Amino acid sequence: MSMKNRIRICTGVWALFGVLLAFPIQASAQKRTLREKIVRLDSTLSARYYKIPYDTNYVVRPEGKWTLKVKLNQTGNTFHAKGTINGITSKADLGTKYKTTISLGASYRGLSASFSLNPAKMKGIYKDYELNLNYFSSRVSLDFSYQRSETLSGDIRRDDGIHQLISGDASMKIVNVAGYYAFNNRKFSFPAAFNQNYIQRRSAGSWLAGISYQGGSIKTTDELKMRKPDAPDVIIKFGHLGIGGGYGYNLVVARKWLFHLSVLPTFVVYNRNKLTINGEEKEAKHMRFHMIFNERAAIIYNFSKRYFAGATLVMNNSVFDNDAVIINQNKWRVRAIVGMRL
Repeated sequence: MSMKNRIRICTGVWALFGVLLAFPIQASAQKRTLREKIVRLDSTLSARYYKIPYDTNYVVRPEGKWTLKVKLNQTGNTFHAKGTINGITSKADLGTKYKTTISLGASYRGLSASFSLNPAKMKGIYKDYELNLNYFSSRVSLDFSYQRSETLSGDIRRDDGIHQLISGDASMKIVNVAGYYAFNNRKFSFPAAFNQNYIQRRSAGSWLAGISYQGGSIKTTDELKMRKPDAPDVIIKFGHLGIGGGYGYNLVVARKWLFHLSVLPTFVVYNRNKLTINGEEKEAKHMRFHMIFNERAAIIYNFSKRYFAGATLVMNNSVFDNDAVIINQNKWRVRAIVGMRL
């Protein structure tokens, strides 16, 4: 072997040896960098979590980094619609099947995530879809829900008779939004009642400003026409935007019990109720007295600094006076909670 080849081989061996030596050093450096990033992120979240925009005589953050919860949820939705087209009055009383889910939730430094299971849907019994999103802070709170249902059932009453709807005869798509602003946010806490990332130490209330929206559509399906050829083709479209104010109160009893009740009535400033039966349309008057009521209630019991349990209720109800097309919706969600803090 020539001297030139020997030099090349020796150079390659030393290069490989150098790479092998450098690899654990680089890996160790990458681990240190990752740990440093995690520590910085934790410090940032901690600073944000313990930032004090509230009066600590009334509201405090719970001890510990983690909050773990098991939740049992049930929701329901009912509709009442009425309209007169070509002298024929139609009334619809419809409702969806109740949806029951079990959720596992975790919160770290105020950042929350949850995973839900619907036993009836897993068995193929419940085929509807529903999405619920909630945001709670010291000042602003928001409830958002989207529901798509094929399980509407009930009656459509007309002057020419009663048409019964069963699951599959009508489809529904609907959005509900309710947003709140608490003026006395230094002493009054929505999160203490609804996501337990705060603890209300003393009783306090607050005036609220808010906005609410209900919108969507309900349509009879081809399945109804196949099952009852004389049944009318019905399309109900609605959209209600309301602005208003209300009041909420957190009552603390014996330092362990928290009772919450809030009501936010809003006046509808935009309305697009429309009823179509067999191709004939009727639209509601836009300047009429309409209201949407948003109600919340909660009971939370803190067994100790670590363990808690309770129940919450959220409702959205629309109220309309006598008009060409009336559409009332009643949406509700009940939730039972058991949790611990670590």
